[in-house]
Amino acid sequence: MNENLKALSYALRKNVLDMVYRAKTGHIGGDFSVMEILVSLYLKEMNISPENQDDPDRDYFVMSKGHSVEAYYSVLAAKGFLDIDDVIRNFSTFGSKYIGHPNNKLPGIEMNSGSLGHGLPVCVGIAKACQMDGRPSRVYTVMGDGELAEGSVWEGVMAASQYRLDNLCAVVDRNRLQISGSTEEVMHHDDLAARFAAFGWNVLSVAGNEIDALLAAFEAARETKGCPTVVIANTTKGCGVSFMENSAGWHHKVPDAKQYQAAVKELSERELRSLSAHNKEA
Repeated sequence: MNENLKALSYALRKNVLDMVYRAKTGHIGGDFSVMEILVSLYLKEMNISPENQDDPDRDYFVMSKGHSVEAYYSVLAAKGFLDIDDVIRNFSTFGSKYIGHPNNKLPGIEMNSGSLGHGLPVCVGIAKACQMDGRPSRVYTVMGDGELAEGSVWEGVMAASQYRLDNLCAVVDRNRLQISGSTEEVMHHDDLAARFAAFGWNVLSVAGNEIDALLAAFEAARETKGCPTVVIANTTKGCGVSFMENSAGWHHKVPDAKQYQAAVKELSERELRSLSAHNKEA
């Protein structure tokens, strides 16, 4: 099953590639680093679907690193919230509802995001409300590691610990690159695990582009009581396309025709290998 989700992650990257190539804009590097996180959450972990999106007992998700909206749209479409062909045709065109950051006029999106540093504080409020109402909901947010330079993130970290929000799980897409270069050069974060632990959080550090590792972390987060959990997902920027990987230049860049074809070929090959592994397991 998890190999099938891995194959899906590569297939959804091709949707992202089509969006970015057609619209001539997009944050493809971060889209590719965050993909397995979103697939694990939406396709396996979270209690959220088009059928229960108005149920107050659903799980809640905020895409705090909203610039990776192309990956988010792809996963929402895979879950049934959006029509992927409509998204690809209209992404970032004039007057389109599929703009370059999440907006809550679209089904499945809880909050407008993209102004970095807001997702976690908002999720603290949602988690506290669920706690006060005695609801079973869990609350998730995905942040970029460059985003952690925002002071509001750490205010949220303190409050979540203060209120013992064990229904809250934050994920850091730790790809170590941002638009202006290495996070450690721009505003260093190591030792990130020690920083969160010092604020009273349960800290899990995992391989962030591995479905099995992510699902095990989310299970551990659910079982943790008395404090919030952060999953530090150690990812690769541009993961899935070799010439994009570990390059800050692909934070916001559009492939040319030759690069597009090469990327499609490589993603298709990786998808087929994952499907083959899945079929052998079955």
